[in-house]
Amino acid sequence: MKTVALKKARTAFVALCCAAASASGFAAEYLLTVTRPNNLHIVDPAKRQVVRSIALPGDGVPGAIAVPKDGKTAYVLTNRMESVIGVDLDTGKTVFRADFSTPERRIKGFFAATVSEDGREVYVHQAPVVLGRSEYKVEDTYIAVFDTSDGMNAKPRRSFPAPRRISLLAPTGNPDHLLALGWDMYLFNTKTGAIEKTFPIRHWDRPGIGEPDVLAMWGTFEQARALSTPYYVAKTDVAPDSPEAFKAGLAVFDLDAETLKTIEFENAQTAMFSSVINPVARNEAFLVMNQLTKIDWESGRVIKRVPVEQTFYAVNISGDGKEVYIGGALDKIAIHDAQTLEKTGEIMMPGGADQSIGWMRVVKR
Repeated sequence: MKTVALKKARTAFVALCCAAASASGFAAEYLLTVTRPNNLHIVDPAKRQVVRSIALPGDGVPGAIAVPKDGKTAYVLTNRMESVIGVDLDTGKTVFRADFSTPERRIKGFFAATVSEDGREVYVHQAPVVLGRSEYKVEDTYIAVFDTSDGMNAKPRRSFPAPRRISLLAPTGNPDHLLALGWDMYLFNTKTGAIEKTFPIRHWDRPGIGEPDVLAMWGTFEQARALSTPYYVAKTDVAPDSPEAFKAGLAVFDLDAETLKTIEFENAQTAMFSSVINPVARNEAFLVMNQLTKIDWESGRVIKRVPVEQTFYAVNISGDGKEVYIGGALDKIAIHDAQTLEKTGEIMMPGGADQSIGWMRVVKR
């Protein structure tokens, strides 16, 4: 009885917060994160606390989180990357489920999952393997499109071919377009399945610059409407032992303008796994792993860097650009002042649960 009462209290608390924000004329912001074995958490960063924890069905290890513009439903890639689960954030109920694999085919979605801004379609980059009696047969990859109105036993309504190694998907300002990040960036037409434009990254033709190394696994583009990722690249026009021989850079794709900018901002000296653009001071980007770094990505310079107490994989930011959130590893979300990079707070995950390499998204309600 106590458990039921607690769940009802948490539901009422989230609903009350949302109602209060609506009545006051502004949207409250919440963080979404995931932890092992298979939980989705709603975090109030202003109160520095987890306000609701939702157990997800399936075999665990959740990762990517996608939320449409209305912020009502979170779609989580889970079940060892073989399912997308849709959860109503007000009630905690599962309202959508798409299982990819069958007894004959094992189908994985490696992080690349998103939802259209209107919440009607879920897109997943899928890598299928036929499970034979004596051999496995690798099939071509594709993007599967699910209709969210199909509920608890959703199957792809359609699919279209896509290159391998896609690790991030994001809807653009054009409702018919979908951005896919892999070795290059590809702009898909979701109605026809055609690649309308390719933005070269690995295959760029830049004199004196080699092929970049990109580890893009965390989607945090909702605040500034800009998908960004750090990269590292060798300079081929200097001596291999020169301090200038290996550079750190940032790639920023403006999802509304559908334009890409890349810039190197320092000699490579520290690892940085993910990044986020400040939605207010849009020239600022924040990057994280074992340090929190603030750069001016338009001019290509480091503004400030501070050490952090542990490795963090994911970074996000408040809508007013004043607070930076770092998480995606172990059992903690740390909060830093965006101006000074000073740590101002932290939020612990229930039971010391590990966020593993899960995403951290911001929703407005």
